[in-house]
Amino acid sequence: MHRAADVAIMARAVAEQRIVVTADLDYPQLLAISRAMEPSVILFRDVNWSEVDVVLRMHEVLAAMSEADILNSIVTVERNRVRRRRLPLG
Repeated sequence: MHRAADVAIMARAVAEQRIVVTADLDYPQLLAISRAMEPSVILFRDVNWSEVDVVLRMHEVLAAMSEADILNSIVTVERNRVRRRRLPLG
């Protein structure tokens, strides 16, 4: 799905009950426009995240948040903080 359209990725995530992990700001916009409750998104903000940085930060986020915290949410991950917004956005 590397080259798939954002809407196709979102549809597959919903169908397979998956969470989208991305740095692409289009996903929150698409969720806001559609007022969708899913898929959940973990959004990495700031620039220059290496793969190692993402993996390490993801471990921290998953250790600090429950599945219930992540589901039906957009979790925005920055270097110094994590924010959560419940879906639908509005």
